Amino acid sequence: MQFILTFSCPDKAGIVAGVTSALARQGADITETHQFSDRSTGQLFMRLAFSTPAPHDMVDIKTCLAPVAEQFGMNMRLHDAAVPPRMIIMVSRFDHALLNLLYQVRVGWLQARIVAIVSNHPDSEATARQAGIPYYYWPVTPQNKAEQEARLLELVRDTQTDLIVLARYMQVLSDTLSAQLSGRIINIHHSFLPSFKGARPYHQAYARGVKLIGATAHYVTADLDEGPIIEQETARVSHNHSPNDYIATGRGVESQVLARAVKLHTEHRVMLNGHRTIIFS
Repeated sequence: MQFILTFSCPDKAGIVAGVTSALARQGADITETHQFSDRSTGQLFMRLAFSTPAPHDMVDIKTCLAPVAEQFGMNMRLHDAAVPPRMIIMVSRFDHALLNLLYQVRVGWLQARIVAIVSNHPDSEATARQAGIPYYYWPVTPQNKAEQEARLLELVRDTQTDLIVLARYMQVLSDTLSAQLSGRIINIHHSFLPSFKGARPYHQAYARGVKLIGATAHYVTADLDEGPIIEQETARVSHNHSPNDYIATGRGVESQVLARAVKLHTEHRVMLNGHRTIIFS
């Protein structure tokens, strides 16, 4: 059995010893460990990957860890590493990020199960059909937005979805939905945040004559494009490039950044620390 344990708690002496000793009593073999002590908040963040003899299951491990979790006031999560997270991808018309995610799952670099593709346009239906993934075409208008978000929440429940990925889904989610699924929605923003928010960011960048463009993957919150950042990347451009060159370069960066962010999340390597993230890569 392979498990991943993540936790945070007030930092004090004896935490690591307490956790590892409890796991050792279950015959656990720790294969990977990362920790970070945030001196500004006094919090310890830790991720451990470990294996146990076959008879042990999630209940056994949680039971053995319960006393140490209570002792140190831990916010603890235990994951079965053999179970791939279930994921819904949402997309509008630009499908480059979607196609890259499908490919990375197909070749096994990204360990996840895509249970549905949701779009406010019909453009990617053939792609979903070819991949054998259910496709939901739900047009969004100001009049039906609440209804469509309710359908999305129902789909999340029915498919037991762990993560929603906005792969260039060009609709702003409501504050209510963002709050209900906090920490479970990743967006790719076609800009190196915090610069050039809103519409036509590459045209904004071109007009300002920037020499670096980029993309940002972040968790969705009620504050538009202000969620905790998971991954970022930049690419160099010059005065010789047109706005279309900026867009073409940006699409490649977006696809890579989003895939890396999703991989980090699905491997439980991202921990929230207020408005910031701890990334155990």
